[in-house]
Amino acid sequence: MGQNACIDVETLKEELAAIAGAANVIATPQGMENYSHDETSGLCAMPAVVVRPGSTAEVSAVLKLASSRSVPVTPRGAGTGLSGGAVPARGGIVLSMERFDKILEIDADNLMAVVQPGVITGVVQKAAEEKGLFYPPDPASLDSCFIGGNVAENSGGPRAFKYGVTRKYLCGIEVVWADGRISRLGGKTIKNVAGYDLLGLVCGSEGTLGVVTEITLNLIPRPPEQADLLIPFPSIRKAVEAATAIIRARIVPATMEFMERRAVDLTAEMLEKEAPFSGAEAHLLVQLDGPDKEQVQRQYEKIGEIALEYGAEDVLVAEDKASSDRVWEFRRAIADALTHKSKTVKKEDIVVPRAKIPEMFDFLRSVEEKHGVYMVSFGHIGDGNIHVNLLKMDMPDQDWEAKAELALSEIYMQSVKMGGTITGEHGVGLMKKPHLPAALDPAALDMMKRVKKALDPQGILNPGKIFPD
Repeated sequence: MGQNACIDVETLKEELAAIAGAANVIATPQGMENYSHDETSGLCAMPAVVVRPGSTAEVSAVLKLASSRSVPVTPRGAGTGLSGGAVPARGGIVLSMERFDKILEIDADNLMAVVQPGVITGVVQKAAEEKGLFYPPDPASLDSCFIGGNVAENSGGPRAFKYGVTRKYLCGIEVVWADGRISRLGGKTIKNVAGYDLLGLVCGSEGTLGVVTEITLNLIPRPPEQADLLIPFPSIRKAVEAATAIIRARIVPATMEFMERRAVDLTAEMLEKEAPFSGAEAHLLVQLDGPDKEQVQRQYEKIGEIALEYGAEDVLVAEDKASSDRVWEFRRAIADALTHKSKTVKKEDIVVPRAKIPEMFDFLRSVEEKHGVYMVSFGHIGDGNIHVNLLKMDMPDQDWEAKAELALSEIYMQSVKMGGTITGEHGVGLMKKPHLPAALDPAALDMMKRVKKALDPQGILNPGKIFPD
């Protein structure tokens, strides 16, 4: 990857320094290394230069310069993505938003937050909580990812089942288009149907249509009461059946997560401690929230009855923070446990209708056996989003990429065949772009390409992403 040979880097450095200041331009290999990759295994490409603008005017000037020279620009947040979206595949400029790190306003009267894109998502949540408010989207990397990256990916998380994904809370943005022009879309209103929904178009576009420099988010009152449940089942199928029955009983948990036994065993190995209900083939984790303790208690008692009907071994209830932390300890440590077991892990996500999860797990085992690639899966049972992790273990390098790609291709195709899709949270980026035609019909794919061409006619914004080559 990388096409920097035809770029006059010295001149570009000088021009970028005149815009953002010399201290905010990086062009040494050592300095740029952290900007050459995200958290996606095996993907890396060096840019010609990194620039860290500090204002919307500076972002505009950078894009005007890049547009005039047809220089590729890769917008970058915290680099926590898992699809290669922040990798500068075509070289050129990495435009880092790390200096846009201010919470501009928490407006309790209008239930709105106005923030810059470089604020860590968890910091936004804490600022809202200090005012008794709640920003629900909770991606796994919320303590390190930027809110701007969440907008770019339309991020979700465990709470998406009840509360929805980023787009549901996005009310306004300031965006700089590829040619440097600046627009404000939306604002502190819930309703806005003036023209096409450009706000929704930018959200989830993975930095290919514009660079967001300010974000307005809708907040909600924070539910005061919460309880967490850990429920062991003899099979994934029984866990899914119980989850479906819980929803059928008109209970909508804030989260419903599941872990297969392999995930629990690997985490226990890393933590060097025995997991609760270590013999269970599947663990269901449920978080309830509500306006009062009595309602939450009624709900978890009903869930307990349903779970036992579907073969649960027991139901562990946590109503205080210390107990809650113990319930969630293994789920939160899975990602680290995977890399503890195997230095190289392909972390993928797929979506299927919830009732199809057991069938998908059967398919994953058949793919594993066919290609000899070890897999560990967990995810969001409420919305059918499965995180499929392929572990290299001691497989020879020459076999790994080929076998992993074959396995993933079959998994993506099966997801679509089951009525799902190839990604629910991670995005397309570089990793899944060859498989996008499996998820979209030709007309839809053509329309997306036309939108990209209209908004970025030179193709300078995050080139090489989303669309197959």
